[in-house]
Amino acid sequence: MTLDPIQLVILFVAGIVAGWINVMAGGGSILTVPVMVFLGLPGPVANGTNRIGIIAQNIASVATFFSKGFSDFRLSATLAACACLGAFGGANVGVRLEGVWFDRTLAVIMIGVLIIMMTGAGQKKVSQTGEPRNLVLGHILMIGAGFWGGFIQIGVGFILIPILNRVMGLDLVRVNMHKVFIALMFSFVALAVFAANVEIEWGLGVALACGYAIGGWLGARSTVAKGEALIKKVFYVALVAMAVKLLFF
Repeated sequence: MTLDPIQLVILFVAGIVAGWINVMAGGGSILTVPVMVFLGLPGPVANGTNRIGIIAQNIASVATFFSKGFSDFRLSATLAACACLGAFGGANVGVRLEGVWFDRTLAVIMIGVLIIMMTGAGQKKVSQTGEPRNLVLGHILMIGAGFWGGFIQIGVGFILIPILNRVMGLDLVRVNMHKVFIALMFSFVALAVFAANVEIEWGLGVALACGYAIGGWLGARSTVAKGEALIKKVFYVALVAMAVKLLFF
């Protein structure tokens, strides 16, 4: 499609907002994917093109966390490897994704996650040393999270956060540290599958990526500076907004 400067600006701004939301909680793609569909891209093309921005966002976020002294690349890499396995299968389904029932199913999942996070169902004491627990279960669940990330990307943060926080016992700052690395790795896999099956709009993707990178940098800095209190607020607001959007609009 012909690149319109106004469209590029719209995607750049949407990318900034989505990148910040994605790092702090998740669900930022609920903004960018519909914007691209509104601009005329078919669903699978918008789904695939969005991965360019996700990659840029997470590169910026991983670098920012690292510069602030937050990294555990060994654990991040093993979790990401499991997620990549799932992402390959999910992306192969996602290239054919259509239909309102997907939106409704996702909304139900989001509401369920919200209830679990707000009520503390199944909550155990979070590790104060940064040491994870339930490593085997955490890695197994990452395959499923990766499938969802490859499938649609939208809302994958709402799946990764409970796994890392509730199952593995990590505090929310370290949760986001791992989350952005995992999403970076499986996004490469998903983008490759989409590029092989649909015509990615690389020009729009670059504009989106520039905004996502700025948003990811801002989100990582906010995470380190404000900690768990701000993350929880953003997480809840983003999750409710996403569920309402999917169910009623």
